[in-house]
Amino acid sequence: MSALRPQIRRLSIERFRGIESLTWNPDAGVNVVLGGGDAGKSTILDAISLLLHPSNTFTLTEADYWRRDVEKEFCIEAVMTIPESCGLHAQSKNAWPWVWNGTDGALPDMEAKTSQPAGESVFRVRARGTADFDLLFEVRQPNDELDHFSVAVRRAIGLVRLSSDDRNDRDLRLIQGSALDRLLSDRTLRSRLGKLLGTSDVEAQLTDSAKEKLKALDSEFAKKTLPTDLGLGLSGSQGFSINALIGLTAMKDQIELPLAVWGAGTRRLAALEVAAIHHGECPITVVDEVERGLEPYRQRILVEDLEASSSQVFLTTHSNAVLRAINTASLWYMDTKGTVGRLPKKAVAYEKRDPEIFLSRFAVVAEGITEVGFVTALLKIAVGADLQRRGVWISDAGGNDAALDLLDGLTKSGLKFAGFADNDATHPGRWATLKQTMKERLFRWNHGCVEENVIRLLDNSQLERLIEDPTGEETGTRLRTLAFRLEIEDKTFTSIAGQTTDLKQLVIDAATGKIPVTKADADKSEKKIYKNHAQCWFKNPKGGEELAAKVFALGVWPKMSAEIMPFLNAIRSELGMEPIADLPYE
Repeated sequence: MSALRPQIRRLSIERFRGIESLTWNPDAGVNVVLGGGDAGKSTILDAISLLLHPSNTFTLTEADYWRRDVEKEFCIEAVMTIPESCGLHAQSKNAWPWVWNGTDGALPDMEAKTSQPAGESVFRVRARGTADFDLLFEVRQPNDELDHFSVAVRRAIGLVRLSSDDRNDRDLRLIQGSALDRLLSDRTLRSRLGKLLGTSDVEAQLTDSAKEKLKALDSEFAKKTLPTDLGLGLSGSQGFSINALIGLTAMKDQIELPLAVWGAGTRRLAALEVAAIHHGECPITVVDEVERGLEPYRQRILVEDLEASSSQVFLTTHSNAVLRAINTASLWYMDTKGTVGRLPKKAVAYEKRDPEIFLSRFAVVAEGITEVGFVTALLKIAVGADLQRRGVWISDAGGNDAALDLLDGLTKSGLKFAGFADNDATHPGRWATLKQTMKERLFRWNHGCVEENVIRLLDNSQLERLIEDPTGEETGTRLRTLAFRLEIEDKTFTSIAGQTTDLKQLVIDAATGKIPVTKADADKSEKKIYKNHAQCWFKNPKGGEELAAKVFALGVWPKMSAEIMPFLNAIRSELGMEPIADLPYE
């Protein structure tokens, strides 16, 4: 982003609300922060909003401090590009810049022969909550001296904030420093309104320039199918300022109504449009739950407008429609430990197919559909039957290689996911490296797939019960796949068992869709028949859960408990639960 526009290069949050410590280098354009509930996404947006708050009237409470420990101050600091036009150099002390080194603001080389330091100039600004509930806004100089980060500079930088529960509609009113106030730029309106309090003809008090800007805003609203015939009038407020009572109005059914009483979605779009039309400035934009109050088509329009703007934007969302509409925005994920990491390219593509994986509190990447069902059944016992209420999402990666690529990319971004995969004896080095990082959050069988590992632990006398489908629909089909592989007509279990020397391997081959060695040279259509055998066994949406149920029903679980329990306890830990010795199954 150009140095002529405000930009947060590095954000540090210490002991603010639910965040103990966080450091993040956001991008210049639109930054979308994803994650489950209570991860801290909104707190990040609130921290940015507090740092750039356009007044000194913010009142702190003990809830603004980490674990309500007021004695330990909180600090929100940003390394920022701040244009000279914002007036930072016009404060009581000259603000000396730091030098951006790519990740942080570094000390300038004071002994350099050139008068200008190498690299882009940035500034360190912060909001600090003291033990006395004082909120201090400061500029930190390279020599560690502090200067005041004034209201005037913060307003010049600009902040457009739409929180998930925003009812004040600040930017639709003539509050000092609001987007509407900066747009009209009619500095003498306050004194004139004081003399004309009560008049309904507020527009007549505007300067010609302000009238033209209001007219232009009306035209832009019409293009975006927002309310038109805009005017100014008393619209009511809980604020103490007279100007806070003046806000945008629009005509509906030939009645002039304050925009503040229109729908939440209309208010949000209107506030952003007011900010966007304010020429010459690119305020930092913060939008919490961007989908709030908006139908899917309006969500897509809003995302398109935000991506086309020149401002740095921070937004959160829980909407699949929003995620599918994103083209150029940077996607970030905030995990259960409060780490913000960039979603790698493979994850961004994956998000289009299964967006809920990045909207959950904690996600498990399972290799395939069988693994999804198997892990789901185990976790319902390990953490609780209603996984959705706990924010747990189990996603089908669509294959061994796909699971490896996704988990590898997420882990390199510093994020915490869990993984459950087969051991196909491919990419051993990458899997080993991934295991070192993920530790118990990654489960892989020592050899083979889930079907093979379960079936091998059964006695031959238990295989008939394994074949039985609880619904009764697939039992006959499963027996036919076994008879087909033996090339016999009799499809009874007794006949099949009598025609093979390795019944267990025959069942494994059918359940996994393995092509017999004798059919290696067969045509594709015949090979497909053998592969499709797996679909009537456990490679279907309910198959993995059926297999897990039989693990317990046939007494297999005690034989694999020691191998799988560390994985289940790792997920319990991520959810803030204590470890357990074994699953409480019956």
